[in-house]
Amino acid sequence: MRIRSIVYDFDGVICDSVSVKTEAFAEMYRQYGDDVVEKVVNYHHENGGISRFEKFKYYEKAFFNKVIKESEAREMGDLFSALAMQRVIDAKYIDGAHEFIAQHHSNYLQFICTGTPEVEIQEIARCKGITSFFKAIYGAPQTKYTILTQIMDQYNLQPKEVLFMGDAMTDYNAAKVTGVVFVGLLNEITSFPEGTITISNFKDPKLSRVLRNNL
Repeated sequence: MRIRSIVYDFDGVICDSVSVKTEAFAEMYRQYGDDVVEKVVNYHHENGGISRFEKFKYYEKAFFNKVIKESEAREMGDLFSALAMQRVIDAKYIDGAHEFIAQHHSNYLQFICTGTPEVEIQEIARCKGITSFFKAIYGAPQTKYTILTQIMDQYNLQPKEVLFMGDAMTDYNAAKVTGVVFVGLLNEITSFPEGTITISNFKDPKLSRVLRNNL
């Protein structure tokens, strides 16, 4: 069964912007000292792909024993966006990503599936001039499992016809639960279970072999 659709996470997959998000989280908690900042950054690295709102709820409960309301999480998210959004727009692409996406958009149904708020990721894509390469761009509050399931239902796709490219275990787990094909993007903070197909950038020949179902 050949691949008909390619679904991409954004930060760390299309755009080299993971460090931008890390810096924004650190900046928001710097007033509480280096120990808290270190814990915030470590949790962010270990839980890539989870929405910033859920991370804020965790941080406030774990580090300050404070349960915050949804409205408070949204306010913190707005501050985070103010710190990070333009930096993400300005960030470089992962090596070969732009060329790959532009080359394949006419032959595959392409989507973005990210933990970034949907309105925000759509604006980022517009500013980077890549919106036309995708059938749709999805983000939080929907989970990646929900988004992948929705894509398959709406476009009449079987799991093995969908390739999901991600850089975090949340991406890997969403792929496993839905049954879609997964390719992991490696960087200095990512690792995947043994046997996972991984690449460091879009120029890796393994990616072409996955699309041809030769792996």
